[in-house]
Amino acid sequence: MDQALSDGSYELIRGVVQCSLNGGGLASRGTAEAEAGMKGIEFPAWHGQHHVTLAELLVRLGSFGLDLTWHVAFDEIVDPRCAEMESRSADAGMDTLTLLSLTTPSLQLIDAEARGFAGDELTLVLTEFDSSLWDVGAVDERVLSELRRHYPGAKDL
Repeated sequence: MDQALSDGSYELIRGVVQCSLNGGGLASRGTAEAEAGMKGIEFPAWHGQHHVTLAELLVRLGSFGLDLTWHVAFDEIVDPRCAEMESRSADAGMDTLTLLSLTTPSLQLIDAEARGFAGDELTLVLTEFDSSLWDVGAVDERVLSELRRHYPGAKDL
């Protein structure tokens, strides 16, 4: 995996997955401007034998993520809960506790994106690429600092 990170393979994978997840590109969701104002980090989804799941990231967000409304998209449905997450997050979205209840600690995602909104403002984007890399974009630098503390291999985007 280190070789793939150093030769730019993940950048290519990230671009393809984002295009696929977002219906042909970030602008198609109407949130490209909001994302442009975000800072981001990336870190491996695997730390030794431990896989960092969406459930773990939601818990790490603490009070910052509690009041967000989530919209979730999957490029690959690997579990019936993925389809349920997409369905529940369509239209008005779903609250953090509902999302957390659907994404148990054992659920490993492949090419998935969760977008957190405070009202109408996109404030957080969690994207898992190929079940091996997380990208996190956030409006609030404190969120990224907290994740850097838990995942020391995180790199700025």
